[in-house]
Amino acid sequence: MKKAFINPVPYWFDIKCDEISADKSISHRCAMFSLLSDKPSSITNFLEAEDTLNSLKIATMLGVAVEKNGNTITITPPQKITEPSDILDCGNAGTGMRLYCGLLSSIDGAFVLTGDKYLRSRPMKRVVEPLKSIGATIDGRENGNLAPLFIRGGNLEAFDYDSPIDSAQVKSALILAGLHANGVSYYKEQLLSRDHTERMLRGMGADIYTNDDGQIVINPLSGPLKPLHITVPSDPSSGFFFAVAAAIIPDSRVRLSNMTLNPTRIEAYKILEKMGADIQYELQTDVYEPIGDIVVNYSGKLKSVTVDENIAWLIDELPALSIAMACADGVSKVSNAKELRAKESDRIISVLTGLEKCGAICKEVDDGYEIIGGELKKSNIDSFGDHRIAMSFAIAGLVCGMEIEDIECINTSFPNFFEILSKITKVEK
Repeated sequence: MKKAFINPVPYWFDIKCDEISADKSISHRCAMFSLLSDKPSSITNFLEAEDTLNSLKIATMLGVAVEKNGNTITITPPQKITEPSDILDCGNAGTGMRLYCGLLSSIDGAFVLTGDKYLRSRPMKRVVEPLKSIGATIDGRENGNLAPLFIRGGNLEAFDYDSPIDSAQVKSALILAGLHANGVSYYKEQLLSRDHTERMLRGMGADIYTNDDGQIVINPLSGPLKPLHITVPSDPSSGFFFAVAAAIIPDSRVRLSNMTLNPTRIEAYKILEKMGADIQYELQTDVYEPIGDIVVNYSGKLKSVTVDENIAWLIDELPALSIAMACADGVSKVSNAKELRAKESDRIISVLTGLEKCGAICKEVDDGYEIIGGELKKSNIDSFGDHRIAMSFAIAGLVCGMEIEDIECINTSFPNFFEILSKITKVEK
């Protein structure tokens, strides 16, 4: 089990981050959605991290052929998705497991989805139960709540589903199922979650739209979709770690290049602005996704903030945002964020455990927490095998120094994280 020692930044930094990892969410979907076409898709800047490579490997086990040429991969789909001869390993990716559940539920064949020890402990009933209700055959531990999951693909009924949680993973799984249902399906969420699935599938020709009642209308496919031809933008969730660094270290500045500026992906930056950070957005192009640069400048001590809205838009960034809260003046509060408990770790517990070790005063509630801002102290932190916890406390280490246990998990989403961090400070692993 590897650990990292982070040394504090003595003064300030000014860096251009043009090596931020490609977007994880979009890369997952590129691998999967290529199976819905009958022509080769070309993907430039696909994220070559463990999670997304596992999704791509699963696609190959289902019959696609992958050819790499420089920074572009060509994914050629099979005439028919084939029943794999082995289990499908999603690694640490909840996105991979939940979306493949929706995709494979309507495909003729038997499929077994598994993952690492962390993924096998994450709840899957939020996807499995609605899929079962429309005719999917899925089983696993705790009646299908825990992986390994066994799927016997077959015919699915059209549905009208009002989701009790705002989750892009649940929504995407149901949309993929609806594409092969026996009629028009309807999906509704209270707050729009990240909408890459709808955008990408519409770009491929799927008949998906939102009606006047706020329902996503999913018309079943009448044939194969058009192939994807996309350059994957950089991931604002990954870039946000360095945005926080610039916001808490005096006189610092960072330019994050080639980011998706999708409104459902930059909410954490908007919260950081409310806390007092100086942030600019420079739009450059808008085809599949709005893409441009994000510039963050230190503008003084941050102030506390209450986060209780648009939680689905910043759920992945809350651990890093919590570091900013711990460095701010006043009491910051997070609520309506129970979804944090269903991520790679229980992130409410993981964040507060780490912050309390660093001397912060925190209060846990069922759907969030409170953090009293102050001065962080050097400590030894357990990542709980959660990449975002590990990276968040690495950023905290720029202020006070940090020792972080179990850092291999960072490779699931951001393999060159420490390479970029080394431009700011000395890192020992």
